[in-house]
Amino acid sequence: MAKGKSFMLGIATGGAVGAAAALFTTPESGKNLRNRAKRQGVEWKESFEKLRNDTLHLKERITQTSKEGAVLIKELTQEMKSSVETWKETVEPHQENIQEYLVQIESSLKELEDKVENQKN
Repeated sequence: MAKGKSFMLGIATGGAVGAAAALFTTPESGKNLRNRAKRQGVEWKESFEKLRNDTLHLKERITQTSKEGAVLIKELTQEMKSSVETWKETVEPHQENIQEYLVQIESSLKELEDKVENQKN
């Protein structure tokens, strides 16, 4: 937030310096110069107010978006956990069968190796 304040201070300072330079270098009558300075002051005030409102609106939007993002991430995490648990429950009964098949395959391979070894001898 300090950057925002220093930015606004920079704009205000630059505006004041610019306005002062315009006042001192303008070849106009005093009345015209005062009217122009008054109009310019009102315009600047409106511009600063609009900038302030836009900044507040942006801040609100960022806050809202970050809150929505946090909720979505939480929901996504819960859904992922649920999906993993469901997958585990689906795979677990088959895991024992797969291990049994692997043991049978290993046993069959061992038998084949023994037969091949016996035929060579």
